[in-house]
Amino acid sequence: MKISEIENEIVEEFSLFGDDWESKYEHLIDLGKSLPLIDEKYKIEENIIKGCQSRVWMHSELKDGKVYFTADSDAIITKGMVALMIRVLNGQTAKDIIETKLEFINKIGLKEHLSPTRANGLVSMINRMKMDSVKFSR
Repeated sequence: MKISEIENEIVEEFSLFGDDWESKYEHLIDLGKSLPLIDEKYKIEENIIKGCQSRVWMHSELKDGKVYFTADSDAIITKGMVALMIRVLNGQTAKDIIETKLEFINKIGLKEHLSPTRANGLVSMINRMKMDSVKFSR
C-alpha cells in the first residue's frame, strides 16, 4: 500500500471521532498497545531518539529494498505516535520515505493537539526515520 493510501486511512479513522480529542488520544494509545515489540537488543543508547521528552528507541533495517522500523517508548501517548509513524512508513522504499510530506499529521490535527515537547518529539521521530532512510538510499 502506498504512503498516501495509508495516510488517507488514518485521516478517515480519526475523522470518526469528530472533534473529540479525548477519544482520539484513546485511539492513539490503542495504536501504541498494538505496536510490535522491539527486540531488547535494540534498546540501546544509539537507538534513542534525541529530542523526545520520553525515551523512544527506534531500529531500522533495509530488507528487499524496503525500510522496516521497530520501536518502543516508555510513554503511552508517545508509543502511539511512533506506532502511527511506523504504520505509515514501514515497508516503504527509502526514496518514498524521504520524499513524503506526511500531510495526515496536519489533517488529523495531531501537531496542534500535542504539548510543545511532544510535538518536538514527533518531529524528531520523523527526522530519524527520514535520516535512516537517507542512509539506506546510498
